[in-house]
Amino acid sequence: MDAPLVNRVANSGLITLNLEDHYPTQEVAVFDLKDHLFKGLILKEKDFRAALKEHEWTQYQDKILLVHCTADAIIPVWAYMLVISYAQPYVSDSYQGDLDQYLRHYYESFIVTQDYSQYEGDKVIIKGCSQKPVPPAAYMALTAALKPYAQSVMYGEPCSTVPVFRRPRVLK
Repeated sequence: MDAPLVNRVANSGLITLNLEDHYPTQEVAVFDLKDHLFKGLILKEKDFRAALKEHEWTQYQDKILLVHCTADAIIPVWAYMLVISYAQPYVSDSYQGDLDQYLRHYYESFIVTQDYSQYEGDKVIIKGCSQKPVPPAAYMALTAALKPYAQSVMYGEPCSTVPVFRRPRVLK
C-alpha cells in the first residue's frame, strides 16, 4: 500500500523569518563627495557650494540617498550638511555612509521596533541564502531579539538548518 505523502516541515510548527522580505524597496542613489574634491584631495567651500547649486537634485526624487566619499580625503562635517540641505526636499531617506553601512543601520532600526513576544516558545528558523545583500549584523540582531522568547533559533531552510540556540527544557 502506498502511504500518503506527509509534509513534515509544514506540520512541524516551525516558523520561518526571512530578513530579505524587509529589504528596502526604494531605489538607492549615491552622492560621492570625491567628485567635488579639488585635485582629488580637498574640498573647496566656494567651489563646492557652486557645484551643489548647479546639481540636478530632482534625480533623487523618492530615493534613498547615500552620501559618502570614496576618496581618501578628510571631509568636513558641514559638507554632508550642505548636501542634505539641498537633497532633503526630494529624497525619501538619507544616510551618511555606503550601502553596507546603510543596510546595517536599516535592519537594526527595523529589528528593534518589532514585537518578538509572539514567538514565545516557538521554534524559529531565520532563513538564509538570501538573494539580496542582507548584512550579517541583521542576523545577529534578529537572533538576539528572538532569544528571550523562542524555544529555539535555527539558521537556513526548513529542510536543512543549523541550530543556533535552544532553550533548556525545564523539568517539573
